[in-house]
Amino acid sequence: MGVKGEQRATLDGKGLTIGIVAARYNQQIVDALLKGAMAALKEHGVEAKPILSVPGSYEIPVAAQALADGGEVDAVICLGCVIKGETAHFEHVAEAVARGILDVSLETGVPCIFGVLTTYTEEQARARRHHGREYAEAAIEMANLLRLVRRQNPGA
Repeated sequence: MGVKGEQRATLDGKGLTIGIVAARYNQQIVDALLKGAMAALKEHGVEAKPILSVPGSYEIPVAAQALADGGEVDAVICLGCVIKGETAHFEHVAEAVARGILDVSLETGVPCIFGVLTTYTEEQARARRHHGREYAEAAIEMANLLRLVRRQNPGA
């Protein structure tokens, strides 16, 4: 059930190319996110390429920017995991990554999905490591939605 005039995109990934940026820091968690994302993309018929591996979450935005600027992807899924430690480092990294990913989306018009877990404990991160599927489906939906809008409003 939707609102009158509401436009929704489908999860049909045929014809879409979605890039992925995955951080290696907290690799076990990120690998689980990546596995879920890849399974969902395959299930929905998406061509997932390229996959860029970066050292940590802080490096995700610049790699996402490179993919988006390349013009060959319809969306970018950004995967990482930042777990709070004993210092303020967590807050600085989490805020910078979130802002960087948002900026790439807004500057390029390519949806960049924030799939970076920001948790207080490793247990919380492990409990959320299966969210990769949701991030992939958000990327498909956003790529299709923007295609729909741009088709209806050329130049938008």
